[in-house]
Amino acid sequence: MQLFRKALEDGAVLLDISASDINEVFRSVVDLAEERELIQHDRADEVLQGLQDRERIGSTAIGHAVAIPHCYRDCIKQQLVMPVRLQHAVNMGAPDGIPTRFIFVMLGPEEATVDHIDTLTNLARLMADEEFRYEAGEAHDTRELLLALDRFERRTAPQEVVVEPTVDDALAYSGRLGGGVWADLQRRWPWYLDDIRAGLHTKALSSTFFLFFACLAPAIIFGGLMGEITGGQIGAVEMIVASAGCGIVYALFAGQPLIILGGTGPMLIFTGILYRYCLEHGIAFLPVYTWVGIWTALLLLVMSLTDASCLMRYFTRFTDEIFAALISLIFITEAVRNLVAIYHKVQENESIGYDVANLSLLLALGTFYVAMSLSRFRHSHLLLPTVREFLADFGPTIAIVSMAGIAFCARDVTPLEPLPAPETLGTTTGRSWWVPFAEAPAWAIWGTFAPGLLCSVLVFLDQNITARLVNSPDNKLHKGPAYHYDLGVVAVLIGVCSLFGLPWLVAATVRSLNHLRSLATIEDAVDASGISHAHILHVRENRLTGLFIHVLMGFSLFLLPLLHYVPLAVLYGLFLYMGVVSLKGNQFFERISLWLTDPAMYPSTHYVRRVSKPVLHLFSFIQLACLVVLWLVKTSAWGILFPLFIALLVPFRFVLGYCFEPSDLEVLDAEENPEEEDEAWS
Repeated sequence: MQLFRKALEDGAVLLDISASDINEVFRSVVDLAEERELIQHDRADEVLQGLQDRERIGSTAIGHAVAIPHCYRDCIKQQLVMPVRLQHAVNMGAPDGIPTRFIFVMLGPEEATVDHIDTLTNLARLMADEEFRYEAGEAHDTRELLLALDRFERRTAPQEVVVEPTVDDALAYSGRLGGGVWADLQRRWPWYLDDIRAGLHTKALSSTFFLFFACLAPAIIFGGLMGEITGGQIGAVEMIVASAGCGIVYALFAGQPLIILGGTGPMLIFTGILYRYCLEHGIAFLPVYTWVGIWTALLLLVMSLTDASCLMRYFTRFTDEIFAALISLIFITEAVRNLVAIYHKVQENESIGYDVANLSLLLALGTFYVAMSLSRFRHSHLLLPTVREFLADFGPTIAIVSMAGIAFCARDVTPLEPLPAPETLGTTTGRSWWVPFAEAPAWAIWGTFAPGLLCSVLVFLDQNITARLVNSPDNKLHKGPAYHYDLGVVAVLIGVCSLFGLPWLVAATVRSLNHLRSLATIEDAVDASGISHAHILHVRENRLTGLFIHVLMGFSLFLLPLLHYVPLAVLYGLFLYMGVVSLKGNQFFERISLWLTDPAMYPSTHYVRRVSKPVLHLFSFIQLACLVVLWLVKTSAWGILFPLFIALLVPFRFVLGYCFEPSDLEVLDAEENPEEEDEAWS
């Protein structure tokens, strides 16, 4: 590592050179070495030939976008490493299929070959560190590279026990009133200014436009559904106002700003049941709704201050994968169900032709296809890297705009159902925003405690499970979570929304995971089986994307008529895209896919190597059975008990400890993938 540091300190490094092949790189390195008198002037061609001869024997690309060519001749005065970062990566036939961008040319006298293996090992270990590899790609000069190297050495030093807080630390019980909240504040607020600076990036801009539509569409659709089940007392306008206001506050003051608040299916079901109860008993709905919200907020505050989120440490990957799969499937099935419903309308209504249904289907599939194709374009061989990066980041936005443009051109021939946005800004029924909750019956003040308790459990689980998924170690976040504090922020927002008759919002799983992935730098690697695996190198953690997403949502309240130009079918395609993308990285689905895979072609993942096939498939089958049960509960008349069934997954997972070997569960239910999973040096 000292040779690499010395090269950086001496300026013997080439950054962002433009080269179309490895021979151009070798020529630039030899010229620099000759200029600095590191090799004899009349022997430069010999060194160049030596590097080229070594590359002809076999590629020196070792994976992770790294190659380490070498040449040892007596004309070289001392052992040295000359780092090169290419402006555009080149394909050197690396074992993991990743194009090479970082090249470490090792030169030295012939007697230095004994130190070759040590240097090669150190460089390989350095570049296997995903955080350093990301920082090395982003560094503007050698000073920033040196700082990145310093951080790597501190991070990997043996005497350092823990440098950054982990999820387990964040869920440790403090034993003090408000101790967890205070620990969250101490952990997160030192990063506040960095959260602002990190948002000043084109990736944050693309994430903002994508998530604006991805958050606005569910807000309008969930708002419309809520208007139907509450007699219009809480509708689309209320949902947009709540989403915009709460989203802005959460982005500014929450501990984990990557989480997106929104309306969810369980909250919709709960509100509908509460409305039907009030209707059947002749009670004013909104005052009762407000009191339930107040009790919910108070109970959540108590949970926040008493470190109740520490219970989440008993949740494991087993539960997280099932919950994430359920929410993703809800988005996918809702998109498919609504597209099928268009064809049903054609059969029931003669005024609607099949041209409307077919165009709706094409627009939805077109949105999905364009967004998916462009998101993969980052690894294409076409166009320049900056163009590929732009198309990949703005893929969902381009898909929405292009499909909406096609619908606009065909509006006179084939008019489609537009986004059901309200025409004007105001409450759905024309009521005042402030709810006269004092008019509720005296018994309702105390009688609403029970539904408030059930609602608080629902919010507690939704919020914290989504936070666990976002803060998963696999996502490579570095600023730490804030479970207790964020639960308190949500409690306050629910209390305020209740006073104005606005819907209760909680962490929305699919939207939060898509927010995270839209800000992530993702690397695709091909394993020995030829299977491509994507893993996150770095996430641009910031507050500006969440802030601007919801500022745009608030601004859309003044442009409601323009939203009618976006067909509903386009948003169904976006729902489908979000559901499919959020499934990526879910190990549960990877294991399910093995049921249809030739055993001889199984990928060489850690769980395939270390767990027997019968045990592997049995564990996946049990997860699938739990997923089916949750789905049936959600769609049944007992949907209000949905959060309790999620909580029951924890003791059920505990029982599995008696059915499986501890070593097998340690692999299948690991908090994060082991380091061996990312190694691709062979």
